[in-house]
Amino acid sequence: MQRLSGALFIIISAASFGTLAILGRYAYADGLDTFTVLALRFCCAALIMAGWLMLRREGWPRGKTLAQLIGMGALGYVGQSFCYLTATQYASAGLVALLLYLYPIFVAILSVIFLKETFTRLKVLALALATCGVALTADPQGGGWTGILLAIGAAAIYSVYIIVGTGVLKRVTAMQSSTVIFASAGAVYATLAIINGPHLPRTASGWSVVAAIVLVATIIPVVTFLAGLRRIGPTNASLLSTLEPVVTVLLAALLFGEVLPPAALVGGAFILAAVLLVARSELVSKETAP
Repeated sequence: MQRLSGALFIIISAASFGTLAILGRYAYADGLDTFTVLALRFCCAALIMAGWLMLRREGWPRGKTLAQLIGMGALGYVGQSFCYLTATQYASAGLVALLLYLYPIFVAILSVIFLKETFTRLKVLALALATCGVALTADPQGGGWTGILLAIGAAAIYSVYIIVGTGVLKRVTAMQSSTVIFASAGAVYATLAIINGPHLPRTASGWSVVAAIVLVATIIPVVTFLAGLRRIGPTNASLLSTLEPVVTVLLAALLFGEVLPPAALVGGAFILAAVLLVARSELVSKETAP
């Protein structure tokens, strides 16, 4: 039952995260810039989560765990979210979402380096597929190289975030960790927004988009992802998260009329196939372990 609930949490997280690139486009259209969007996103989320912790009478993490969570927010989530949302200004939402899903491959590589996991033939094949997928997906019609590189950077940063988070979540709840991550990321982005001059929403619909980003694309997906990660581990969580680009591409086609070139779609399929191979390799190794 725990693994089933963990899988459900990751699916909910992926579907919710899939709305971020879409909502970000609406926010930019209403006059917001990246720093303001992210400052409002994380500061509002942190206030809501802190209030929730008080109601539940949950304490704050301490010591090394607190420091690691602050690092996950102030460095990991700040870097990943900035690269991701900025990429949507230079490339299509669907292309950015597909490139982000290189991160399960990066997770596999980091697991081999830092967790001493075995690099099997399936993982080698997965890396080859992922490389081909990036080459095909990085089509100029889908976006410029600035957007492409930013999206790949977001994937790399997110993979480090997951590896670190896997260990930290053994000591705290998803609610506690999410609150600290939101607060630390919010502090960084609020500072940057003040320095660069905030660009607040100009209309009521703009504020409603911000509210949707806070609730639908931040609190729900982050809390459910961390809860699922704790139950089923990084590899399976990465696999199930492949629902996110599907949601983004479908919403982009429905709302913006975006149609990715056939080569980009094939490249995306290669990336997702690589993710499936990595997950299968992990599952097989666990089943055959003594």
